[in-house]
Amino acid sequence: MPIGTQNKPLQTVMWEAGKVRLIDQTALPEKLQYVEYTDWRDVAEAIRTMVVRGAPAIGCAAALGLALGARGIIADGRESFLRRVTGIADTFRAARPTAVNLFWAIDRVLAAAAETEGNPVDLKDAMLVEALLMLDEDIETNRRLGQYGAALLPDPVNVLTHCNAGALATVGYGTALGVVRAAVEAGKKVHVYADETRPRLQGMKLTAWELARDQIPVTVIADSMAASLMRQGKIDCVIVGADRIAANGDTANKIGTYGLAVLAQHHNIPFYVAAPLSTIDTKLASGLQIPIEQRDTVEMTHIEGIRIAPEGVDVINPAFDVTPGELITGFITEKGVLQPPFGSEASVPALPSEGQEETEAKETVTA
Repeated sequence: MPIGTQNKPLQTVMWEAGKVRLIDQTALPEKLQYVEYTDWRDVAEAIRTMVVRGAPAIGCAAALGLALGARGIIADGRESFLRRVTGIADTFRAARPTAVNLFWAIDRVLAAAAETEGNPVDLKDAMLVEALLMLDEDIETNRRLGQYGAALLPDPVNVLTHCNAGALATVGYGTALGVVRAAVEAGKKVHVYADETRPRLQGMKLTAWELARDQIPVTVIADSMAASLMRQGKIDCVIVGADRIAANGDTANKIGTYGLAVLAQHHNIPFYVAAPLSTIDTKLASGLQIPIEQRDTVEMTHIEGIRIAPEGVDVINPAFDVTPGELITGFITEKGVLQPPFGSEASVPALPSEGQEETEAKETVTA
């Protein structure tokens, strides 16, 4: 698809005619194609192999996959059904260990079943209704989050981002790129520097593709260029997404994020994390407890199937790193710009109150 053309907004995760429909992100940027799944096992595999990726998108895909799996269960009664659907849920939990939205979404759909009275058919319907509700909520959450983030940005502004936290990483609109989109919609002049993001190149393949598609100025840089651009004064702020945020603000995001935060602090550049409240895992006191996914070394040694490393060389390939909370200027959420520590699961959505949101966002800019 040519870049720089007008297109309808992207929706990454869908439910159509009893099937889970996903954008195949492994095919981008060469082509925009959709894949449909009638078997829940294939949805779990799509999550594992990064056909769908990004914490919010993974969560919603798992929710639909679980609802899809539930529809195929033949059970004599309620308890038998719940046992079998819990087994399906365990397969989804094992697909990607770091993104907390995956576990949050699965628990939410299971709870919808457990809290519903009736026979297995009633429980299946409740699970699908809950999963579909999550799709709509995700887009609305990202739009609200984007508006709070847009208020933080000067005009004009040069934003550096890492990996992809756009529409492709969510159901639609995006988190970090949701901030960018909201700022553009507000009339601000925004230019984005997108790290290529080794080893899977999500910044170059996905972020740059999304922004060019929406005619938002974007420049791809090698990951190692960020420090030089900061020193030259070409970066006004850094905005990234997140896969899991601990109670103290320590944040797991794509490998390379920690280094950007250190660089941003050295150059006195604001460093923001844009993520929904569902990404905050208050059960974890710090980032030391966040499980880090270790992926196949072939992602490092090969590009598009072509070996670029010497045969037999040792390689490590952690998918994420953890940025200490003290390096993060603010957390842009659908409830405003928040600061850690974050309390219990029940208290997180209450921070801040509705009347305080805009004030807190403004205060974070000057902090």
